[in-house]
Amino acid sequence: MKRQLILENGEVFVGHAFGSDKEMAGEVVFNTGMTGYQEILSDPSYCAQIVTLTYPLVGNYGINRDDFESIKPSINGLIVKEAAKQPSNWRNEETLDELLKANDIPGLEGIDTRKLTRMIREHGTLRGRLCSMEVDVDATVNELTSMSLIKNQVSLVSTKQSYASPGRGYRVVLIDFGMKKGILRELNNRGCDVVVVPYNTKSEEILRLNPDGIMLSNGPGDPMDVQEAVAVLKDLIGKVPIFGICLGHQLLALACGAKTEKLKFGHRGSNHPVKELVTGKVDITSQNHGFTVKAESLAKTKLAITHVAVNDGTVEGIEHTEHPAFSVQYHPEASPGPEDSNELFERFMELMKKNIETKAVARG
Repeated sequence: MKRQLILENGEVFVGHAFGSDKEMAGEVVFNTGMTGYQEILSDPSYCAQIVTLTYPLVGNYGINRDDFESIKPSINGLIVKEAAKQPSNWRNEETLDELLKANDIPGLEGIDTRKLTRMIREHGTLRGRLCSMEVDVDATVNELTSMSLIKNQVSLVSTKQSYASPGRGYRVVLIDFGMKKGILRELNNRGCDVVVVPYNTKSEEILRLNPDGIMLSNGPGDPMDVQEAVAVLKDLIGKVPIFGICLGHQLLALACGAKTEKLKFGHRGSNHPVKELVTGKVDITSQNHGFTVKAESLAKTKLAITHVAVNDGTVEGIEHTEHPAFSVQYHPEASPGPEDSNELFERFMELMKKNIETKAVARG
């Protein structure tokens, strides 16, 4: 069965349908990763987006139970050049088509994904609709040009209730803005006693949990749409060590007085080089974000830039100059992607250890 992708600029891509028969609209973005499609489509940071994968064959090693980054994928659609029909891998349990059908997500294959990617790079991310061939193109274009992107993605993917992931080490409160499971895994691997809380949890509730550290997760959408979290972070900075990732990084910057802006087409892939300014070391990182912290806005804050993107010079890491708080724009938990920057979790552990020792000395 044929299916079409209609874009707000009037372009139409016709291919073959797979996955759900549902018609869906959303912001069309692309990811350049050669592997990790299961992690990508289950990453809550893609909530309400239609994801294009540039690698030509997707689904060749199937879907397994272990590589999900969330229980239920929240993308609005998936676009690939070719979806593998007969995956081959010892962990394989179902096909990409079966997964999309089970989660009511439409897929499109057989189009020129490289052409679509070049179009997004030239024009920026575009609103689009995956729909049947019977849909009127002109009417759909008019709808797309007047359509507003949703602003409540974080509330859609954040946990609704707090829960514990017990350990015998440092107590970490993980604020869930759309958390990838890999972040929780890395904290558990270090023995942390983790309490995951909803994105809108009040600062007094967080502090009553007596945390040794606070983790700010990744998540979808514009950080300016999560003002309640910004207000909470303003109250938490300086009271307990903080480590932010992706959206958590942007929210920490906003809480300290910096500003954010939308990138033309974002950073989405698993091979983005990032330079640490102090050492000159370059890490290859996994990234998925459409917004960035404005470098010039940091001048009047108590934040210092620690990392920058090699490709375009955008801010990739910051740290507070007075309090134990730092964050990165990329994903050190590396799901999917390289593990070059995994050591940042060790830095977080050291900050918690130092903070505990400082408090012990103060108590005498």
